[in-house]
Amino acid sequence: MGRIYKETAKPSSSMASPSSPAVTTSTSITETVNGSHDFKITGYSLSKGIGIGKYIASDTFMVGGYSWAIYFYPDGKSVEDNATYVSLFIALASEGTDVRALFELTLLDQSGNERHKVHSHFGRALESGPYTLKYRGSMWGYKRFFKRTNLEGSDYLKDDCLQVHCCVGVVRSNTEGPKIYSIPVPPSDIGRHFGQLLESGKGTDVNFEVDGEFFSSHKLVLAARSPVFRAQLYGPMKDQNTQCIKIEDMEAPVFKSVICPCLRVAKAGLKTSLAVWLAQSNQNGVRKEDYHGRGVRSAVLQ
Repeated sequence: MGRIYKETAKPSSSMASPSSPAVTTSTSITETVNGSHDFKITGYSLSKGIGIGKYIASDTFMVGGYSWAIYFYPDGKSVEDNATYVSLFIALASEGTDVRALFELTLLDQSGNERHKVHSHFGRALESGPYTLKYRGSMWGYKRFFKRTNLEGSDYLKDDCLQVHCCVGVVRSNTEGPKIYSIPVPPSDIGRHFGQLLESGKGTDVNFEVDGEFFSSHKLVLAARSPVFRAQLYGPMKDQNTQCIKIEDMEAPVFKSVICPCLRVAKAGLKTSLAVWLAQSNQNGVRKEDYHGRGVRSAVLQ
């Protein structure tokens, strides 16, 4: 008993579901621009007694487009501590609002044991995120950075000198889309190259005799530049003898400007038209004076 197969028609391309919309992408990047500064404080003992709330400042330094400075308070920053502690801060020294940054203040151990006293935002999770400095003069640091009596008997003070290392990481955010690369393309100078090829005489395969002068050129170049040459050299009525095609009723300088692909205007200032010349020559109506003075409006090289 034969079987009957039911063929299910496939949907034509016109019935296909519309294409999905294009998917675009972008990426938000938040990172820090980092920099550091070393601040050496000499004559520590002479700075004692400078007064509570008064500081010794480092030179300013740039990180992330902002200016910063380290402030060291030999007698402390707060009156209530009664000069018991030294204070150390990093301050925003340039104009700025809501500058978000990470900081690290390090008092260097000068004994060589590298037991530095470090307070840092770097390398650890921050519950409230980076610190925000609201305006110029805003600071981050410690009022009670080190008890003064302990500092003066420690390896952090050597030859009446303290060394502070500070790191700043300014937070920057930006959104990036697909990168589009633009490559500048110089204007074409193929005409000049064709002119140099013509002047060199290399690879020529067609010759013209005009008013007693001989010119060599390249059939493919002429055919590509002019439908008239294309018909004469490759068309059904092409000249069989391309060793030397004789051109009647045209002056040599005019013809030279025609076959040179890098020129559109004849040396005498005439706009030349070999198309007009060929059409008229078939009717035996061309005279040399037609190419003098008034010129021809259309050009053979389009």
